Amino acid sequence: MKKVLSGIAVVAALCFAGSVVRAQDAANGEKTYKAKCAGCHGANAEGKPAMKAPAVKGKTAEEIQKQISTSPKHAGFKSLSADEVKEIAAYLATLK
Repeated sequence: MKKVLSGIAVVAALCFAGSVVRAQDAANGEKTYKAKCAGCHGANAEGKPAMKAPAVKGKTAEEIQKQISTSPKHAGFKSLSADEVKEIAAYLATLK
């Protein structure tokens, strides 16, 4: 019984640690988004039709990472590290 309770405690701690890391990613991503992306995609990721910049609010982190990494429109942002792209995607995935 002790082993079962210990196992449950370890799993709970790992889940908590994972959520803290995701929250930190999103906080870092918000800063980078506002500095590098909001000019085209809007402060709340609502998009700017006049600039032909689509809304990115409501997309999954995977969709966002792929778009940043593969779109020719984002070629100027190749200086972003993989971690920065991941953090931006984590932030945008929190917007609904």
